[in-house]
Amino acid sequence: MTRPSSRRSRGWSSRSRRASLVIGVAGLVTLLAGCAPSAVVPSPDAKLIAARRAAGIADCPQPSGEPVADGLPDLALECLGGDTTVSLAALRGPMVINLWAQWCLPCRQEAPVLAAFDAARDDVALLGINYDDPQPDWAIEFAELSGWTWPQLSDPEKTVEAPLQLPGIPISLLLNADGQVVARHAGAFSDLAELTDWVDQGLAA
Repeated sequence: MTRPSSRRSRGWSSRSRRASLVIGVAGLVTLLAGCAPSAVVPSPDAKLIAARRAAGIADCPQPSGEPVADGLPDLALECLGGDTTVSLAALRGPMVINLWAQWCLPCRQEAPVLAAFDAARDDVALLGINYDDPQPDWAIEFAELSGWTWPQLSDPEKTVEAPLQLPGIPISLLLNADGQVVARHAGAFSDLAELTDWVDQGLAA
């Protein structure tokens, strides 16, 4: 007479274990979903920020403005080190924006020309974009050795490649006071005179 009761007891125990297992798995799935990569917000790299500042590289600008016709794309890039983001469309000139990487030989050859221009002209700002570069710490070291002190953005994923129709690097863009791109120069500048003439002609147009 006790066997039916025993079967019911064993059946209940089995169902309880299955229910507990389902609940446990559901809870685990929920926990893992909360830890998915899409929920993780990258944090600034304190070492890179410290290295950038120790190298004498200025903090990035924080412009505020609306996109303009013939201006830069409505995208935001991180400052090298990730402590701030900069809206490209809000930037205003006169400004030379130079896209470069530490692995790029023409960029290395052009480096002293940019440094000489920065020393010679206080009426035109410079802004770098460290582009497609997997070694930001090497980029900071290269910028320091080159005497670069102007702000540097970071675009390791080539975010601006399509919007700016980039053929490669180095490439320089000239921004006027209204935020319009008035000139583009693909390739390295050979000397200070070439860069100076390009800037003056572009801003006079």
